[in-house]
Amino acid sequence: MRAAILIIDDDKDITNLLRIYLEAEHYKVHVAHEGEEGMKMLARHKTDLIILDVMMPKKDGILVCREIRQDNPTIPILMLSAKAEDMDKIYGLTTGADDYLVKPFNPLELIARVKALLRRSGYLQRNIESSKEILSCGPLEINKQNHTVYIGSNPLKLTAIEFDILCLLCNKPGRVFSSEDIFQLVWNEQEIYSSKTVMVHISNLRAKLDRALNGEKLIVTVWGVGYKIDY
Repeated sequence: MRAAILIIDDDKDITNLLRIYLEAEHYKVHVAHEGEEGMKMLARHKTDLIILDVMMPKKDGILVCREIRQDNPTIPILMLSAKAEDMDKIYGLTTGADDYLVKPFNPLELIARVKALLRRSGYLQRNIESSKEILSCGPLEINKQNHTVYIGSNPLKLTAIEFDILCLLCNKPGRVFSSEDIFQLVWNEQEIYSSKTVMVHISNLRAKLDRALNGEKLIVTVWGVGYKIDY
C-alpha cells in the first residue's frame, strides 16, 4: 500500500513541485493551500505524513501543528519555513514537528527526509528493538507494537520520535547515550546530524514525562556526555 502524504502550503508552485517529486516516488499525495482546509483533509483522508508550511494566511503552520498534535500525536510532520535561524527551528520542533527544512530546499533532500520519517513512524529501527514487545521502565509500560506508553492506567501521548528515543533509553537503563548516538540510532542519518534537533526532542519528551510523573525525573542529563534513564 502506498504511503499517503498531505501537503499544507499556500505556495502553489511549491505544492506542484512537491507533488511531482513525491508521486515519482509512488506516494499518494493530497494538497491543501491553507490551514483549515488542511485540517479538513486530514479528517477525511488516511494520512501517513504531513508536510506543513509555517507561513500561511488565516492560520499559520504553528497553530495547525498544535491542532494536529492534539488528536494525532504520532503522525510525522515535516515543517517547511523560510526562516533559517536556530531559534525558529527550535520553536518549530517544540510545537510538535518531527523535522524542519528551510526554504529554498533541494527536493531530493526533502524526499530523503520524508523516507526517514516514514521509516521511523512505521516501526522502530532494528538498532533499538528488543525481543520483548512490552517493555517496563520504572513507572512506564511501553508497548512497542502498538506504540503506546502507560503510567499506571494513564496513557502518555508521544510523537513517533519521542517514542523511539524513549525506547532507546529504556532498552538500556543506566547507559549514557550521546546526542550523536541518539541521532544515529533513531534518525539513522549520520550525514545530517544536529545536536540541537536531539536537544529539542529530549526536552519535549522530558517535559511530558515530568508532568505525568508529578515532577519525578526519569531522564537524566550527564553533562558533557549525553542522556540516560535513571529510576
